Amino acid sequence: MHILNIEYPSEVLWALQKEPDEFEREARLLLALRLYETGKLTTGLAAQIAGISRVQFMFLLGEYGLSPFGESIEEIEEDLDHARRASHRK
Repeated sequence: MHILNIEYPSEVLWALQKEPDEFEREARLLLALRLYETGKLTTGLAAQIAGISRVQFMFLLGEYGLSPFGESIEEIEEDLDHARRASHRK
């Protein structure tokens, strides 16, 4: 494993009203979410960066408006609408 150290001023903690460990966990998660969102990492690798299980990461994707299927929520809803319309035509 490699280690990434990021220096940040104490004012960040004050501005966010967070303890250092809470901010660092959130920063890891946000980095992982962004790398997943841009298609650079799979859910498994992103979860490792976030320090959580793949299942937990996939659950959190929805809370951040992301899909574990690599599509936006709107695209999935549109596909579902098309499937419903197609099934009613029979």
